[in-house]
Amino acid sequence: MIKNTERLRMVIQGEYQVSSDPNDVLTTILGSCVAAFMRDPVAGVGGLNHFLLPGNDPSDRNAMKYGLNVMELLINTLIQAGARRDRLEAKLFGGGRMVPGLTDIGASNARFAEDFLRREGIRYLGGSLGGDHGRKIRVWPVSGQVQQMKLPVTEVREIPRKLPPPRGEVVLF
Repeated sequence: MIKNTERLRMVIQGEYQVSSDPNDVLTTILGSCVAAFMRDPVAGVGGLNHFLLPGNDPSDRNAMKYGLNVMELLINTLIQAGARRDRLEAKLFGGGRMVPGLTDIGASNARFAEDFLRREGIRYLGGSLGGDHGRKIRVWPVSGQVQQMKLPVTEVREIPRKLPPPRGEVVLF
């Protein structure tokens, strides 16, 4: 429950936010995307990112949707805000399999995020990855508290391979 003095700050796809204000609550909604919550408990600063795809594609003009870019930017901004890299700890959320029968991008995102933390030597405290549901998370960047609400599973039917012919009159405009 958000207290009256707390400020809710939304982090959308391809974004990250950092705060050392104990009144800030960072929030996002995830499906197959992954969000990393990182903080330095000694410096009292933390941040949250939200990425759509693992890795990086230098030819893509929208580089912020890739995990490598927003993970590096989150770490660098935390350090600029007073965090020390050797004290960073992280929690990961999201990576759900949202559409059965299609490529499991959620698992790829989760695997990328876990591998990234391992390669970078950032302590991984756990979180909630995988499953077949979306999540809404709230994080308190200073205290490290996290609240997760699982969203109802929406039934997704298999996409038809061939659309049936239209019946009756079709109006385009």
